[in-house]
Amino acid sequence: MSLSARLRQDDLLSRVLLNSAHLFSSNSISLVLSFAQGILAARLLGLGDYGLVVIVMAYASTVNGLFSFRMSELVVRYAGEYLETAEKEKAAALIKAAALAEAAVSALAFIVVAATAGIATRLITKAQGSEWMIMLFSLGLLANFNTETSTGILQITGKVRMRGVVNLAQTILSLSIIGAAFILNRGTAALGSRTVLIVLVGYLAGKSLLGLGLFTSAQVELRRVLGRGWSRASLRVLPSARELVRFAFSSNLSATAILIFRESEILWIGFFLSREAAALFKNAYTIVLFLAVPADPLILAVYPELNRLIVLKAWPRLRAFLRSVTLISLGYNTLLALGLVLFGRLILSVYGSQYVAAYPALIVLLAGFAFNFTLFWNRPLLLSLGLPTFPLWAILIAGVLKVSMGFLLVPRYGYTMEAALLSMYYVISVGLMVWRGLSEIRRQDAESTGQA
Repeated sequence: MSLSARLRQDDLLSRVLLNSAHLFSSNSISLVLSFAQGILAARLLGLGDYGLVVIVMAYASTVNGLFSFRMSELVVRYAGEYLETAEKEKAAALIKAAALAEAAVSALAFIVVAATAGIATRLITKAQGSEWMIMLFSLGLLANFNTETSTGILQITGKVRMRGVVNLAQTILSLSIIGAAFILNRGTAALGSRTVLIVLVGYLAGKSLLGLGLFTSAQVELRRVLGRGWSRASLRVLPSARELVRFAFSSNLSATAILIFRESEILWIGFFLSREAAALFKNAYTIVLFLAVPADPLILAVYPELNRLIVLKAWPRLRAFLRSVTLISLGYNTLLALGLVLFGRLILSVYGSQYVAAYPALIVLLAGFAFNFTLFWNRPLLLSLGLPTFPLWAILIAGVLKVSMGFLLVPRYGYTMEAALLSMYYVISVGLMVWRGLSEIRRQDAESTGQA
């Protein structure tokens, strides 16, 4: 059956792709603008200062992620189920609890970043006097006090496309500030810390707009779906605090492991190597993230549908749905990967001739990212199946192996080895999660068939 015929007959797949298409268009524009923004920042600052800025931003984001409880997943898993069964008071209470917890965690993360800025300067940025940069950028954590909860709300209310709109707006704002600095400083000598300040403010302004924009959009949807008085819902109506806390802590542990083993590469390279190496790796990593442009909208759109099919115990339809979205993702990932192999050097050269040296790292990263984004549904599936701890074990197995080998190999072979270890991590962790999720579907389907 052709894809077009499948789309005409499958309203679920059509709905997912329609929601994804809205996000994809916004994210595609955002990617182009972010790419331009990165080029301007890299050319404006130079290799060393650009590496310093990306390390500063990575540090604040990583510390925030260490405390994150992935509230979007909690909201989708439980509030989405409550809305599906018309239990609006429980949905309101769950969202209220998630919002309060996330706000407290964001404040705590800000305090920790400020308190550890000196340590990060000595061990990672290795640039004396850069504490103020870390503390400045950490203000964005306060502006994103409700980002995860808001994302979950937009997912379960069918307005996930608003995330793309807000993301586009924040990219335009950041690009405007950095672009103005580039034009005004073109042809002049480097302005040192003043230039770094302008670039950091540009990124901070965009990050703040993202957090506040998502919060506002989510509040509008909550009033539409749950009514103006949703925030007065009592937390006592929630059935099992233990189950919710277990899910949240499992998500937090998984998120922490992901940050340490997968999303803190810039910090590891700063620790093992130098700011210059971090800058080179950053741009190779950014270009490979072209694969995330179609994947991110699909993840946001697919997760609620996975959850709904599992609540309904529609196992045959769930398997067919997974096959369809996997074939679609395999097709576009293959095309994108081929394009990056052919034009990767050219794309890197736009940042500056010195960045072409990152091409081998780009190719190595491409293998792991293509595998991950083709099977993008691996972790959401396990969460919807009630297996929130298995991703943690898969991440730990692959991650401990990656970091152990990193201490031995990266100082000797450089950031390309870090790229190879990251790709290895993706293949092992994602492979384990896909195997476990499909095994659980077969088991539950067999039980349902036997009971019938």
